[in-house]
Amino acid sequence: MQLSWSIVALVLFLSPLPTFIHTWKKKSMEKFSPFPYIATFLNCGLWLLYGLPWIQPQGGILIMTINGIGLGIEIVYLTIFVLYSERKQRIKVFFIVLSEIMFIGLIAILVITLVHSHKKRSTIVGNICMVGNILMYASPLAVMKLVIKTKSVEYMPFFLSFFSFLCSVSWTTYALIRLDVYILTPNVIGTVLGLVQLLLYATMRQIAERKAQGKLDPIGVTKNTSNETSV
Repeated sequence: MQLSWSIVALVLFLSPLPTFIHTWKKKSMEKFSPFPYIATFLNCGLWLLYGLPWIQPQGGILIMTINGIGLGIEIVYLTIFVLYSERKQRIKVFFIVLSEIMFIGLIAILVITLVHSHKKRSTIVGNICMVGNILMYASPLAVMKLVIKTKSVEYMPFFLSFFSFLCSVSWTTYALIRLDVYILTPNVIGTVLGLVQLLLYATMRQIAERKAQGKLDPIGVTKNTSNETSV
């Protein structure tokens, strides 16, 4: 059972792979947003911290393993993003990631040195992890403005949204079995956010297809296809 949850999470981390293969071939990040990968990097780092034996003395191995793998995958994605993005975007991403690493390190040092109870440590780190998890699940919506404006889902990776939804449902089940509120809360919210993303994707894709068939005018209003006779 634990293996199945790990596989779902791993598939989520690998879901942007088609986007980065496309980037590698084009040698450009185009209009793809870095936020999903920045948010996932932070989320994996926080949950890796949460799973450490100094924070979570029992049952943290699964959490550490999958998030450690996820962290490594996100480092690869962010490296590619930095290599093939514009200079301004490159600097921005670099400093955001650097600040995230410093933030995680600071939390680890403060919690381990100043808090001497495992329960209090897991409570503090768990609450911070919930915020990071919600940010990760909401991150594909960072391109929502662009999607609505262009009426195109070209820069909204479907597999990332789909597997975010599937992963949040899976980890909600895991949290219910373990009765872990810190895993349960963000994944319930993630399920809702994932559903919103899939609905947005389906709606915009339908509009794009109708527009391509000539059934919509440039602003997305259905054309009157009936023949009008002049008086």
